[in-house]
Amino acid sequence: MFSKSCQYALQSILYIVLHNKDARLVGLNEISESQKIPRHFLSKILQQLVKAKVLNSAKGPNGGFSMNKSPEKLNLMTVVKIVDGFEIFDRCGIGLKTCSDKNPCPIHFNYKEVKQRIKDLLSEKTLSELGEDVLKGKSIVSYR
Repeated sequence: MFSKSCQYALQSILYIVLHNKDARLVGLNEISESQKIPRHFLSKILQQLVKAKVLNSAKGPNGGFSMNKSPEKLNLMTVVKIVDGFEIFDRCGIGLKTCSDKNPCPIHFNYKEVKQRIKDLLSEKTLSELGEDVLKGKSIVSYR
């Protein structure tokens, strides 16, 4: 459902949340290597998040990224909106151009329910909650 850019944005911002607790900047190379994300591609994604004021960035040998917004107040939908926009929730489940409530594809109404549940999940879950789940061992990500 999400673009590769959006997936990488979510992975990298979670990595930053997990490593920003000690207020250190998290370097581009560190994120790229740990998450197996191409460095150049990641740089563009993180700059989108900086431009949207979700992240701070500092240049130089000790530079890197840190959170600009509190992870407790930042839900996943915010990141999805910045990178992919809300249009992803308007797309037909099987790719038809004219799919709508008036002209539904075979899975339209079922897929509409699924999209709403995904919207709700992304709007409710904060980055802080995800980070806490990882640190407590309730879920896993590659963050070391």
